[in-house]
Amino acid sequence: GPARPRPAVTPPPPGRVRVRMTFAYHGAPFHGFAANPGVVTVEGTLVGALTRVLGHEIDLSCAGRTDKGVHARGQVVSFDADASRLDPPRLAQALNRMLAPDIAVRSVAPAAPDFDARHSCVARSYRYRVLNTPVHDPLLADVVWHVARPLDLAAMRLACDPIIGEHDFSTFCRRRRDRRDESLTRQVLAADWRREGGVLRFDVTATAFCHQMVRALVGHMVAVGAGRRRAGEMRAALEARDRHAVASPAPPQGLVLWSAHYPPDPAV
Repeated sequence: GPARPRPAVTPPPPGRVRVRMTFAYHGAPFHGFAANPGVVTVEGTLVGALTRVLGHEIDLSCAGRTDKGVHARGQVVSFDADASRLDPPRLAQALNRMLAPDIAVRSVAPAAPDFDARHSCVARSYRYRVLNTPVHDPLLADVVWHVARPLDLAAMRLACDPIIGEHDFSTFCRRRRDRRDESLTRQVLAADWRREGGVLRFDVTATAFCHQMVRALVGHMVAVGAGRRRAGEMRAALEARDRHAVASPAPPQGLVLWSAHYPPDPAV
């Protein structure tokens, strides 16, 4: 389908340089990514540390606003830094000392002036892990969804086929209150389930996701795997455009923002 027009990105003001940062975090200690007064968030924590190191206010753009309890391996943010103070390796080192163990900065680099972590992103990949064993594992409790009932992997893989391509995902999305009129049409590029020992792993890539879409898909596919729903009904569920047509969403802790995809960067 037609790519949605990208908003014009404002270049950095004089004396500032656009910075691209890739980082990972454990979602359990945070009330989600987006800054929210009175609670500990990934954005609030990161901005606080950046402000201390760089000595000026920071305005972040991010690839994916993860919910409370959701993790990231390859979250990407962009911001403008004072060019005279920016030393990428030292900035990464300083942040990692301050933010361990819950946040780990993987790379910091100058970016093109029109780079924006959100608007330049052409696709996002998420991974969801289901621990499918008779007994739960306390050491994995906040990074998997434990489902004791044996799941049919073949049926779950079959349920992936109808979601590939461009569809209205109203059935599998929560409308954000502040975006009542937003289109919920999204393009899914890849989706598959794999077994790794006792863990069933769902990998999905789309140009963009609507709110709680991955968790809603996983919740329904696990119901398919448990025999409560049928894989053959996935297309009808999608076409119903009704959240009540599907099983309840999977819990947040099994979800990881795995990576964000960008066009090859022009030489800075």
